[in-house]
Amino acid sequence: MPRAGRAPASTVLRDGRAAAAAGTGTLRLPTRIHVGYGVRSQIPPLLAEHGSRVFAVVDPFLAGSPHFTALVDAVRAQGAEVEIHTDVLPELPVGSLTASGDAARAFGPDVVLAYGGGSSLDAAKLIALLVTHGGALADYYGENNVPGPVLPIVAVPTTAGTGSEVTPVAVISDPDQEMKIGISSPHLVPVAAVVDPELTLGAPPAVTAYAGIDALVHALESFTATELPLEWGGRLPVFTGQNLFADQLALEAVRRIAPSLARAVADGSDREARAEVAYGSLLAGMSFGPTGTHLSHALQYPIGAITKTPHGLGTGLMIPYVLQACVPVIPERLARIGEALGGVEADPWVAAQDAVDRVAVLCRAIGIPQSLAEIGVEHDQLERIADLALRARRLVDISPLGSDRQTLLTILEAAHAGDRTLIAATGRSGR
Repeated sequence: MPRAGRAPASTVLRDGRAAAAAGTGTLRLPTRIHVGYGVRSQIPPLLAEHGSRVFAVVDPFLAGSPHFTALVDAVRAQGAEVEIHTDVLPELPVGSLTASGDAARAFGPDVVLAYGGGSSLDAAKLIALLVTHGGALADYYGENNVPGPVLPIVAVPTTAGTGSEVTPVAVISDPDQEMKIGISSPHLVPVAAVVDPELTLGAPPAVTAYAGIDALVHALESFTATELPLEWGGRLPVFTGQNLFADQLALEAVRRIAPSLARAVADGSDREARAEVAYGSLLAGMSFGPTGTHLSHALQYPIGAITKTPHGLGTGLMIPYVLQACVPVIPERLARIGEALGGVEADPWVAAQDAVDRVAVLCRAIGIPQSLAEIGVEHDQLERIADLALRARRLVDISPLGSDRQTLLTILEAAHAGDRTLIAATGRSGR
């Protein structure tokens, strides 16, 4: 499939030198990352490093949980004042965040505690932004529009999926935009991430499945990101494409998540599976934070807005179709993913197809719908979805498939029918 609208990675820059993104690496991470059972005990001293007024952004259904109550008690025992903020709405409507920013500003925090799923973590980032810089969130839509550091954020995920605890992006819903909108800046990376699998043990199967598959999609799309020509003498984009560091993190995330996700969905008390998926989700976030994600996310934004379905459901539904379209374009990279998934095929094209098949089998095993029709998308909506997805330039530009509208429509047609064979033949039929 064509890569329309894309300059080759060997594009000559203004100083006459060529960029070779595959030979470069970028990481933007918290100054502290803790992962493993029991690491939540580090949260109170981490908060104390940044002040004594803590604005805690927490999912409303977690505010009374034993783990969170114990945490707040421990923070207050250090002499800190804690304001608990539970006005976190699903999909983060922009109006609700404006009100949350006002509430935080009135409290005057030194540090923000982000505790919960991806919505809480993203809300905390945007609240910290509003307290520090003011204005309207629309002022910051897109990349690199945050003018400077925000309030320090200590991020504590209770689901294994978004990776928001280590990434520079937060996603909100704006009714004027017909799709979700990202605000991306290195200034949004939390100062600390505390990933304790104990906090994920109560997540129900559907939440575990949608969050976990989204984490796997992060790793898959990070590893399959294209090489971007970069101007190292200027301000870099937030997402810089294929990346030496991210490659290794992404493959290890695949190795951790893929064998354990179905186990975690089937038995939420499986401590080993929960730990593996939590660690894999963290690695996936560390990977896509600098590289970016691509078409599964670009397409999910309008799909999610139309169907009101969870983000991870949408990215998980789309990823087998996006990867299927990638087989003729990047078979060697998909073959490396196949190896991380446990494949043993020697021929790169066969191994690439096997990798896509394995991802599709995992999606089915954890209950991800197999077609857009199943979640209520009408066939006559596909063209509008493609057009809206093309507006997410930061995602589309990172795709190895380029920005060809017909390519997106081919993927959407196959996903609507639930039939990957509608995408150009790539060596052998799927499972």
